[in-house]
Amino acid sequence: MSAAVPAVEVRGLYKRFRGRGDQPDVVALKDVSLAVRPGSTLGVVGESGSGKSTLARCILGLERPDAGEVSVLGRPITGASPGELRRWRRDFQVVFQEPLESLSPRVVVKRAIAEPLLLHTELRGQDLDQRVDQLLALVALSSSLRDRYPHQLSGGQQQRVNIARALATNPQVVVLDEPTSSLDVSVRAEILDLLKRLQRELGLTYLLISHDLTTIRYVCDRVAVMCLGRLVEQGETARVLSDPRHPYTTLLLESELTLDLDAERHTPRVAEPLTDPSEEEHCVFVDRCPSRILGICTSREPGLEAVDATHDAACFAVNGQGSPAANGAASKPLSDLILRSSGGSSRA
Repeated sequence: MSAAVPAVEVRGLYKRFRGRGDQPDVVALKDVSLAVRPGSTLGVVGESGSGKSTLARCILGLERPDAGEVSVLGRPITGASPGELRRWRRDFQVVFQEPLESLSPRVVVKRAIAEPLLLHTELRGQDLDQRVDQLLALVALSSSLRDRYPHQLSGGQQQRVNIARALATNPQVVVLDEPTSSLDVSVRAEILDLLKRLQRELGLTYLLISHDLTTIRYVCDRVAVMCLGRLVEQGETARVLSDPRHPYTTLLLESELTLDLDAERHTPRVAEPLTDPSEEEHCVFVDRCPSRILGICTSREPGLEAVDATHDAACFAVNGQGSPAANGAASKPLSDLILRSSGGSSRA
């Protein structure tokens, strides 16, 4: 595949989920566009409900968007038939969040890893067994584990089995949906190191869904920041996370400072928006933003614009549309804004 052709490309993606009963519809994705270069890792980060997992499911063909296009390895996934998706799935695979839930409790390791090989290849008998052992070795697991059931493995071993299964058909693209969030800190580091080694050795392209900015920093070449279904900032990881240009990204970084990585998994969460951003033509972050500009931010929705050659942000204040001091909020620390709008106290 030519390096000029993105391994994954998303253009103008829109996805709405219909509300049940009196519940309003939810716009999970609105005009999302991004691309992943072959052999690189793009991280997608945001709080719960930002649209990260919906984006991943649309890329995998598990959800059909209402508008927009998805291409993987130059092939259009949007509108592809189930038969086409089955044939193409050997080239793009997924590792899910909960390792134990991703494995059948009634199936031993050998069978779990062999399933995609039985579906997509002609390998059988001794050749199949040999390939399973190769895959176990690839993820640093002993072949002695091949006859164990998932509950007989540690969490890290379970996720290594899931990674081995995802790599069974030699895919070029792997979607990683929070692959380490349920693991202990030390095990997380081992799995991330494994993923980086596999990328180097096999030339893999990763799309990493995560709420953990430490993971994004360690693994990703580029990062895309999502807020309530919109892409609000993207660029080279080191640049975006060291010099964030959207107030929402800054807020996520400040929230990160309060997280205990050894604590039970949770996502940094900020104050709820005061208005429904799904159809209103205003900035999605306007109700929580300390830099909002009265008038333009409440009447128009900003699009991504270049901050520099490798960095885009969707913010009128950053992109020179007016003065953030127009409403007097820019001088207040983001931490104060979070506490005030969530009813908390700024005292320790």
